[in-house]
Amino acid sequence: MIIFDTLQTALAQLSANKLRTGLTMLGIVIGVGAVIALMAAGQGAQQGVTKEVSGLGSNLLFVGPGQTEQSGGPVRFEATTLTTDDADAIKSLQYVGAVISQFKLDMENQIVGNGRNTTASMTATEPDFTYVRGWEIQAGRFLNDDDLQRKTLNVVLGAQVAEDLFDMPQNAIGKEVRLDFGPFRQNLTVVGVMEKRGAGGSGDDDTQILIPLTTFRARVPFGRSATGESNVQQIVVKVTQGGKVDKTKDSIYQLLLERHDYTEDFTVSTQNDLMATARSVSRTLTMLLGAIAGISLVVGGIGIMNIMLVSVTERTREIGIRKAVGASRTDILLQFVVEAVIVTLVGGAVGVLAGVVAARIANGQDFGTGSPVTTVVAPWSIFVALGVSAIIGLFFGIYPAFRASRLDPIEALRTE
Repeated sequence: MIIFDTLQTALAQLSANKLRTGLTMLGIVIGVGAVIALMAAGQGAQQGVTKEVSGLGSNLLFVGPGQTEQSGGPVRFEATTLTTDDADAIKSLQYVGAVISQFKLDMENQIVGNGRNTTASMTATEPDFTYVRGWEIQAGRFLNDDDLQRKTLNVVLGAQVAEDLFDMPQNAIGKEVRLDFGPFRQNLTVVGVMEKRGAGGSGDDDTQILIPLTTFRARVPFGRSATGESNVQQIVVKVTQGGKVDKTKDSIYQLLLERHDYTEDFTVSTQNDLMATARSVSRTLTMLLGAIAGISLVVGGIGIMNIMLVSVTERTREIGIRKAVGASRTDILLQFVVEAVIVTLVGGAVGVLAGVVAARIANGQDFGTGSPVTTVVAPWSIFVALGVSAIIGLFFGIYPAFRASRLDPIEALRTE
């Protein structure tokens, strides 16, 4: 029996039992669709990580609180381990172009202005913020040295905050807004509005406000330590040359180690470090989601094997007739394997289509989390899903086919 005849016979048998064939395919459709959709979500997450970390700026180093071992186990140091003196010391190092100290409060703080209210995160920072982050002003001006020295009650709004309160960025300049943040409840004067930027490595840039670091420290208790030192939550360093980032990282590490009495109560990270960590987490999550989705493919394969075994039992007499007129064991084996592979390939193709459609629909949706989902369907994931579905059809179709090929023609013809 030639391949063409085998395919024709297989298609005729599958068409004769449309409902059974459709239900058999359903497991593969669901499995392949789930694999495509979840892999797209994982790829989107990795792409989003790259975009967000790149959005922080270029050639940056991040200094933050670290961990140390004590008798009771690891203890995380708070932001009190870093001070403005540390930042000043870093400024003297070679290849350091700019340094900013900052506090960032990601909690939703209420902002009231122009008879409206909205919520925003708050960042207390320094004038070099725009240079370090590569983020420009859209209207008005940014915080300057005078704001720091005089501890002014000036504020710069993110684009979305300005839009929520004043509709247009220009309308916000010179207006007062009230910030409600625990003990920090103060009327602030808007001096600038940042350009629209969207989500970045530090969250949604457009939904934050920026105030002078000295103003924050003067009015919030944890802005200073018990000994009067000026605490900072994070120090961001911009390196003048991209090829000197790692060297500068080592220099900062050695400097702070000496300043902190050789206690490693800080961390120094590059953008690549942050990206690698985030990508590793995203990759692990993608593999986990893919494995979970793969279970449904295995279940679908088991369903194919069960249906093919039932088909062998129902077609025992047909198999006997074919053997009696000259069909070999290989012919019978090939016919049932081809039927199983056709079911899985067609189901896989439908599953790929369903998965791509689901990924497209999910792209940009936040599903009530407030953070839009990004999905990216990689071509290789489609080929992998189709290949796996074909292998599953072959694997789970071999046993029923082998069983059919071993039937004795005389015994098969006696079957009613």
